[in-house]
Parts: sequence; structure tokens; C-alpha cells
Amino acid sequence: MLINIHCAKCIGIEAVPVTVEVDIATGIGIHLVGLADTAIKESLLRTITALQSMGFRIPGRKIVINLAPADMHKKGSGYDVPIALGIIAASGQRPMPELENYLIMGELGLDGTIREIPGALPIVELAAKEGLKGCILPHVSAMETVEFTDTAVYGVDTLEDVLRIVEGGICEDLTVRHRFHHISIDGSGGRAVNETESAQDYNTMDFSEIIGQEGAKRGLEIAAAGGHNAILIGSPGSGKSSLARAMAGILPPMSLEESLQTSKIYSVAGKGNHTGELIRTRPFRAPHYSISIAALIGGGSESIMPGEISLAHNGVLFADEFCEAPKRVLEVLRGPMEDRKVTISRLKSKVEYPADFMLVAATNPCPCGYYGEGDRCTCTPSKRMAYMDKLSGPIMDRIDLQLFLRPIDPLKLVERKKTEPSATVAARVTAARDIQKRRFEGEGIFCNAAMNSRLIDKYCPLTTECRNLLGKIIERMGLSARACSRIIKLARTIADLAGAADILPEHISEAASYRFLDKQNIF
Repeated sequence: MLINIHCAKCIGIEAVPVTVEVDIATGIGIHLVGLADTAIKESLLRTITALQSMGFRIPGRKIVINLAPADMHKKGSGYDVPIALGIIAASGQRPMPELENYLIMGELGLDGTIREIPGALPIVELAAKEGLKGCILPHVSAMETVEFTDTAVYGVDTLEDVLRIVEGGICEDLTVRHRFHHISIDGSGGRAVNETESAQDYNTMDFSEIIGQEGAKRGLEIAAAGGHNAILIGSPGSGKSSLARAMAGILPPMSLEESLQTSKIYSVAGKGNHTGELIRTRPFRAPHYSISIAALIGGGSESIMPGEISLAHNGVLFADEFCEAPKRVLEVLRGPMEDRKVTISRLKSKVEYPADFMLVAATNPCPCGYYGEGDRCTCTPSKRMAYMDKLSGPIMDRIDLQLFLRPIDPLKLVERKKTEPSATVAARVTAARDIQKRRFEGEGIFCNAAMNSRLIDKYCPLTTECRNLLGKIIERMGLSARACSRIIKLARTIADLAGAADILPEHISEAASYRFLDKQNIF
């Protein structure tokens, strides 16, 4: 008897259909085919042991298990439960009239319990697209999908829970909505903190706690308002890291579409929000400068996983000690910073992940760190140049705001005078982002930094006065075409913060002032 069970495989942040076919015929042995990896091949022993511990018998005949389509590699332990159900149904031990109406995934424990799997959000999205009745997932994984309303999702703890559903029983108590409501009412679950929130809450500062550096604060406000890349250059103790971490408090809330995109990336990476909500807080990722290329852009031998640049999608990638990182690591950021996506190619597979992040980099101006502070710098000009040469022209072209932080006046530190709080800055940033949201409705982007040439021509018309001014700036600073486009996009953001409908000459001037490294070699 041939049994078909609907499953899925995640490629990037999208899921594709996989069918587990189980057939029992005359012969001996259990045969698993369909380009399965080691984890799936080992599932046979797990599955057989679990079925026997639950009182099911293993037919003494030939069992053929096929994972279709056969020319696509399958990875992971999520096919355990479908294989177990196929053996039970094909051997006629339990009737399952609803089996083909659900997409089912889950790792099976030896005692029949079901453990979580990555990629719940894309899997449920696929079930809705395929028109299936519902989706059956491990309870912890299913909780990621509470806000996904297009299909019924069941969160199960044991194989018996799955059997109840596919046998056609009344299983309202297993739906994630019922379980989420139950947790909310009795307070037994509480609200866990997801990984993106942890990254933001840890050592997050308020702008009012940072003394001085008003120019850098203004630059980071513009960066947050338009999604622009920025670099902070200054001596140790000038506030670079504090300013970068304070950005977490001024970032605008994500739209539903942005939240869904980010949640799918974290779901595929196995870092989903298991509290029953989509990830609403913009990611703030701060990897160490010793990070490998694979960890930064994504990769892996068995399964191609998203890297830090994708985990920072719709948020901030903070790169502290930027010039201490190997140059080949810095250079791999070129493509993602421009294309806002990363394509990872292997011999037998190719995966694309979104990577629309704001890069906020921080670095010292020289190896000793004290260039620009009188006689404190002990570096030779050649050492300073070699240190800053890690910031190649193509990388600097892609950074919109270049901010140099001078040492803070000791008298200001003693006075401890409070400045504008993050909440006030965040209100202006959110207002500017709301303008951009209305502007780019239907364009597929959310902020000014993501505009291409066509959108720049459409939404950033320049007056004759602005064109003349920009021409003089380009000629004087020797800017590239990319740098010119980024000045226009930055000017559009400055105009949005000011509530101006059109780009004015003062907006062009301010935008160009943030590209001091292009103007002269100060090192």
C-alpha cells in the first residue's frame, strides 16, 4: 500500500514541497532513497525504536521510503515523523483518513516525543500556498507561526498527538492559537526574549547618556532615518561603540512585511521567536572582528545557513574595530551592501538570502588610536596610511556617512549635562520613515538608502541650483558616480527629517560634508 505524506525543504527563506512516499511489499529490509543526508539516514533507527517503544510493530517485509523529488538533496531530521506515519499507515496499524491533507514535519525522539525543527514560518507559508488543510509541527516550532493566519497550525508534543489529528479527531486544543491563548491567560509561559531583542537590550545606551559628540549624533540620526551606512572614526574613549549601540533606541518599528521577512530568516536559522509573535524589534548584530567569511555572509557544508549580514536584515550590523578585521573579510561586504542580498553558491546548490542591513562601522584612525590628539600619536605616516588602506575605495564608496569623533572636552564630562534623549530622536526618525513608507508604497523598498537609479530619478528631482552645487562638489572632491548617487539619497533623507517636500541646496551641502575621506587624505 503506497502512502504519501506532504513535507517541505527550506531553500533560503522559501520552502519547497517534498513528498515522503512509503510502500510495503514482498521482500526483506528497509530502503531509504531520494538523496537523503546522514541525519535522514539515521532517522530509520530512531523511527523504528520510537515506534516499538509505543507498541507498534515493524512489518517483516520490504519497506521502501522515497523522498521526492529524488534529484533534490534533503537535509535535517524533520522527516522523522512523516516516515513514522508512513510506516504505520502503510502497514494498516492505524487508519489515517486525514493524512494527505496536512503538511507534517518533526524530529522524533526514541520515546515518541517530537522535537523542534528550523524553518517553521516558510513551511507554514508553503502549506497555505499549496491549499492544504493545515500544518502539523513540533509545539515549540509551531509557536513561531501564531500570527500567520492563512492556515491552521497544530503544535504537537508526541507522535500520539499527530495520530489524533490525522485520524480525524477533534484537536482544537492542539492548535497554536489555543495554546498561545492558554499561555497568555494563565501566565505560565511568560514572554521570552528573542535573540534580536537580547542583542539590542544588552549594553544599549540612551543618547542623553552620551556626553558631547553632537555632530556624530546628528549623523547617526540621519543614518537611522534613511537606512544609510555609516562609519565612526575616532580615538579610544571618544564614544564610538556607545553611539553605535545607542542606535538601537532610535530605530523605527518594523512594518508587518519587514517583520515577516526578518522572522523567516531567524526561523530558517533555528533562532525563531518561540513566544508566539513575529520578531518586531529591528535586529542589532555585533559580531567580533575575527569573524570568518562563512559566518559573516552565510554558508556551511551540510546546510547553507544565513550569516550575520542576513540576520541583520532590516536592522543594523555593527562592526567594531573595523580596520582590525582581515581585509578579505571586509571586502566580501561589497556585493551585499550594494545589492541588499547575498547569493551563496556551492557545487550542488545555490541559495539566496536577503541582506538589507545598515552597516555601522567603528575604527581608530591609526594603530595606536590617538591620531588627531596633539602629540599623543606615535604612528608614522606610513603606518597610518597602511592602517586606513584596509578601507578600500569600493567599501568607502558604499558608506554614506563618514563621521570623525574628536576627544570629548573634560569639562563637559565633569558637568555631565544631559542632552536630547533617544525617544525624542526616535520620534523624528519614525516620522521620516513614515514619509518614505508612503513614498515607496508598491516599489518593494522601505527606505531612501535602497533606491536604485530609476527611483532616484523619480523621487529625487534636483533644481538647477542643486545640480550646479552638486556638480561643483563632485569636481572638487573627485567623487565616483556611486558616491554622487549616495549624496543625493542622503540629501533626500535630510529633507525628510526637515519635513521638506523637495531637496534644497543646504541638504546637498550637509550630505556632502559627511564624505570627508573622499575630499582629502587626512591620514
